Amino acid sequence: MTSARNVLGGTLVPCSFDPLTGFHRDGCCHATDEDAGSHVICAKLTVGFLNHQMERGNDLITPRPQQGFRGLRPGDRWCVCALRWREALAAGHAPPVLLECTSERALDFVPLDDLKAHALKAVS
Repeated sequence: MTSARNVLGGTLVPCSFDPLTGFHRDGCCHATDEDAGSHVICAKLTVGFLNHQMERGNDLITPRPQQGFRGLRPGDRWCVCALRWREALAAGHAPPVLLECTSERALDFVPLDDLKAHALKAVS
């Protein structure tokens, strides 16, 4: 995925290898045709976001070992669906994003100004 671009126009940087994220579980939030959910925003998860998603029927917390999923915790980095992030933004629960790790495809769903307003200062 060396040609994948982030929302800043640079090369897309991996989001997380622990937990292993991305639609294809390759650590990156790159866009693919197979990913109907557009898991393209790299977010640092918060309690508020995780609880909001649970209330909306998107349980990211409960472990599902049979699927190799340990469940997510606050502080984890995760490729979230662009529409789920936008939904959380409207409800006041948008988690911070890592712009360098967020696919340019996110701009099809969320304005860059909104992402920048919730950006972490640097990838760490």
